[in-house]
Amino acid sequence: MYLLNLVLTLGMFLILTFRAWVELKNYRLMWKELEWRKTHSTVGRILKAEKELFTKIEGGEDLYNLLLEMFKAREE
Repeated sequence: MYLLNLVLTLGMFLILTFRAWVELKNYRLMWKELEWRKTHSTVGRILKAEKELFTKIEGGEDLYNLLLEMFKAREE
């Protein structure tokens, strides 16, 4: 009886450990996604503020549009 209880307890512990590991992976993935969105937002604001700088150089308009597309920033 004690051995069965020990096996059951160890099994539950292993399942809880596995679930915690999966949750940790999901948390890290969501954190990276949030950081990436923050980076996109910041770069988008910088690009829009420095549009003049890009338009003054040769091929700058194409570079500007490419960077807007790459960082998913929308021209308003």
